[in-house]
Amino acid sequence: MFGDGRPPPDDPTAERILDSALDQFIAFGLRRTSVDDIAKRAGLTRVTVYRHFQNRDVLVAATLYREYQRFLAVLDPVVRVVPTMEERIVEGFLVALRHVQSHPLIGGLLRSEPELVLPALTVDGGPALVAMREYLTRSFTRFQREAGISGGDPAPAAEIMVRVVMSFLLNPTSCVELADDEAARAFARRYLAPMLRA
Repeated sequence: MFGDGRPPPDDPTAERILDSALDQFIAFGLRRTSVDDIAKRAGLTRVTVYRHFQNRDVLVAATLYREYQRFLAVLDPVVRVVPTMEERIVEGFLVALRHVQSHPLIGGLLRSEPELVLPALTVDGGPALVAMREYLTRSFTRFQREAGISGGDPAPAAEIMVRVVMSFLLNPTSCVELADDEAARAFARRYLAPMLRA
């Protein structure tokens, strides 16, 4: 197991535990799920679960990390085929917004147990913010290189974009209409895409 809770690659037992944890969290939430519940759902002993994940918090973190990786697997193919960086930002914003809103775990927890999820995305949200900022920074840098564009450090723009998206996810009440896909695209095109040029 890695220090941040990620299981080693190609570990079928760890994947089985994570599958069971995900199903359990979706069905019963974080608060009402114990390691015993996850072990039982996986058909494993509690000792086996702890052998792969030090404690419940590490298991929760590993489950969320895997969902983050799955999110990138959805996002990457969508944005890579879009020809301009501005439109990649627009489509990426829409995909991120809709993915989190509809995700049975993340979106569900934001609705049912926000007090447990909010700290992970706000005051304790350093790892989540850094991971997304680094992903966007790599994407922007790769695009600049492919397009032969010389530019400054895109990390500040990437961080601002991540913070904006997180704020809409955490508090959807807004004068900005984002329920409609075209309205969400228009918002991203007007307010987010220009950040990269700045």
